[in-house]
Amino acid sequence: MHRNDLTGLYTSLEGVPKALLPGVGGKKILDFWWKAVNTRQLFSEVFLVTNADKYKHYERWATANDFPVENIINDGTTTYETRLGAVTDLDLVISSRKLNDDVMVIAGDMLCADQNFDIAQVIKFFQLKKGELAIYYEMEEMESTSSRGIVEVCSESHRITNFLEKPAPGTTDSRLASVVFYCFQRKTLNCLSEFLSLYENTEDRVLGKFMEWLINVAKVPVYGMKLPTGFQLIGQVGLSDYTKWLTFYSAKKTGNTVKAITCRSYARIGIIGNPSDGYYGKTIAMTIANFWAEATICESKHLVLIPHPLNDPTEFGSLLDLYYISRKEGYLGGLRLLQATCKKFYHFCSEKGIALSKQNFTLKYNVNIPRQVGLAGSSAIVSATLKCLMKFYNLTEDDLPKPIRANFILDVETEELYITAGLQDRVVQVYEGLVYMDFSKELMEKQGYGDYIPLDINSAPPFWLAYLRDPSDSGTIHSNVRQRWLNGDTKVVEAMRSFSELTDLAKQALESQDWTELATLMDKNFELRRSIFTEACLGPGNLKMVEIAQKHGSAVKLPGSGGAVIGLCLDPKNLVELKKAYQEAGFVFCHVVPYCPQSLSIRTLLCKP
Repeated sequence: MHRNDLTGLYTSLEGVPKALLPGVGGKKILDFWWKAVNTRQLFSEVFLVTNADKYKHYERWATANDFPVENIINDGTTTYETRLGAVTDLDLVISSRKLNDDVMVIAGDMLCADQNFDIAQVIKFFQLKKGELAIYYEMEEMESTSSRGIVEVCSESHRITNFLEKPAPGTTDSRLASVVFYCFQRKTLNCLSEFLSLYENTEDRVLGKFMEWLINVAKVPVYGMKLPTGFQLIGQVGLSDYTKWLTFYSAKKTGNTVKAITCRSYARIGIIGNPSDGYYGKTIAMTIANFWAEATICESKHLVLIPHPLNDPTEFGSLLDLYYISRKEGYLGGLRLLQATCKKFYHFCSEKGIALSKQNFTLKYNVNIPRQVGLAGSSAIVSATLKCLMKFYNLTEDDLPKPIRANFILDVETEELYITAGLQDRVVQVYEGLVYMDFSKELMEKQGYGDYIPLDINSAPPFWLAYLRDPSDSGTIHSNVRQRWLNGDTKVVEAMRSFSELTDLAKQALESQDWTELATLMDKNFELRRSIFTEACLGPGNLKMVEIAQKHGSAVKLPGSGGAVIGLCLDPKNLVELKKAYQEAGFVFCHVVPYCPQSLSIRTLLCKP
């Protein structure tokens, strides 16, 4: 290494094995891996394989790091030209120590960008899948697929369908790089001798070639697990590559720990079709910039969820103060949403083969979405929290695609917290902007999610919004309609079909900017809803807001489960009087401000995701 070192900084490392070079954080690369596997509860024994030339270096390292010297295996070679190959070395350990157990194989000279990942998660996933396991990661833009073993992984089963050892450009679209980090069942270790008999050249006796043969030829089930970090095998690279990746990973680690991550999700209004999203219907909804929820996450020594001072009160002025706050706002704040999202996130990653780093964090939230008025405040908190967790643990869109993300958010609320909800709010908060959603039974059963089409938000008319100052729980508005639908009640089934028809017509009206037609369809949506939910179920507050709008010639409907109404008033003079009427009646009135990320162009908005 020193012959290429013009700076003289690395002269002292002449002849030092690559695994004993400084890694991310300053410690030796091998120190990190020894710390990761030095857990008796997970591994019965750990072995280190080296050649005769470097044996003494590792012997000294072992005595200084409490590694059993007798577990260092010397393969007897002294030069690169006489090397045995990694597969032969693996076979040597198994045969010489008469191993009859499952085995984990890791390259000890492999740089790891994030040194906090939990190796216990790897073993847990290996045991869950009951097959061979290969770790992979998503390559950086600067990396070339032709220099690595590339895997193609089934997103459902997580089985590796194809392994390409250093593929030529254009051979595959995958940028998932396999690394020398595998788990093998003891029965599969018998394949080593078969492989060695087929490949006699040392150049072929590498683990990448073995995995390619095991997966593509022998058809042994091998599953993939993603680590949200980067790896670089530096065994045969020069000084420039080593220093480049060490600098890159070190800078990335520093950048990831110095700042907090804040993510925001917005309130939404259901423009047409709701509440048919929970009944295989169709809807159109839009995120609005008037109200939002934020979550903030930062690394910390312990995992801490911070209560919101208003929504999760723990101190009160008096018993009377506690009484009034509890009577008005109930007992369920946002802290439960954070906790449920974190629990579901860990479970999801465990099941999907995504190993998370062993980083603790402090997580808090803030929200200005009015409570219990059907503007999707709960799902906005969950959505913002999920965004934070994804960024904190370096998960990408491929790990949690938008349609699956919407399902995830719904599951947090329905499965963990038993909140009555449909997919509409979660979909529009994930996609953001103006979104057409088809939840037909055929689509939901075939792919597990609906057909979601972003629309041009510039086609949205100037909606207004009014809501109750002192609402009741919006979840009670659903009444017994779901049970009637499940029982096949003809009236309810036909109503849901009519909601879908109204949605398709509204989509055409929006695209042609026919706001008069859209206003008519919104009124029909409300009347259809009133016919199946009944006025008694809708409640006097919602009906009063609807009555005020209708008296002023404005289209009106419920944007969610209850507690608020949206409308479309095409007469500017009537709109002024309408606002005054709502305020005099004690309601809150505001003009809707559509929200759509600036990064989304009109061309993108008009494309199907």
